[in-house]
Amino acid sequence: MTKLRSAFIAILIIGSALSAGAQDRLIQGLVTTFDSIPLIGAEVIVKSTKQVVPTDTLGRFSVLVDSKDRLKVTAKGFYTQNVKLEDKTKLVMINLKLKPTENAREYAIGYGYVKDAEKLNALAQLTRNDVDFSQYTNMYDLIRGRFAGVKVDANGDIIIRGQNSINLSSAALIVVDGVPTDKAILEALSPTNVQSINIIKDGSSAIYGSRGANGVVIIETRKGGDE
Repeated sequence: MTKLRSAFIAILIIGSALSAGAQDRLIQGLVTTFDSIPLIGAEVIVKSTKQVVPTDTLGRFSVLVDSKDRLKVTAKGFYTQNVKLEDKTKLVMINLKLKPTENAREYAIGYGYVKDAEKLNALAQLTRNDVDFSQYTNMYDLIRGRFAGVKVDANGDIIIRGQNSINLSSAALIVVDGVPTDKAILEALSPTNVQSINIIKDGSSAIYGSRGANGVVIIETRKGGDE
């Protein structure tokens, strides 16, 4: 009887340890938009437990997860992102993309996700809801004349903040689906494959570092579910 009781107690202890270990991995993370603008109050959901944790004023969060867990990150006006956690993952960086809709910017500011509203107000946006992109034969025609103060020079560079000097380039940085690239992509990309275009005009382009000093053209292409 004593041996049986001891075995039973051992099973209980092992079972308790396994149960306690199911959620003993701490994951810390940062949620941003446009690569480096922190999102405040974005919801981070642990799929195994349905725990919901909001990001703090710097876009940070921490949650307990199990070994094969996933995170779901949501914020009104942004595309939801699912994050798979590898066994050795301790820190995750999540960049939510602003939806190309008329209300998305208002949601981002109105719900307090973006601390400095001027960073989003600095964006000039054009989406498929605003104009029929298919009527344009190339990206240069689509951009030219659609954004106040934005020009296309003879070399095919997008000029947002005026001409700097004869020797220094004034070309804006081109970012397609989150990947910095150059003007060559504009020649290869068809307007019919574009979902939205955002122009960062002023100092907010500093979030892209020195490469964004002349402003940034952010292009999102159409995905499978886009209309």
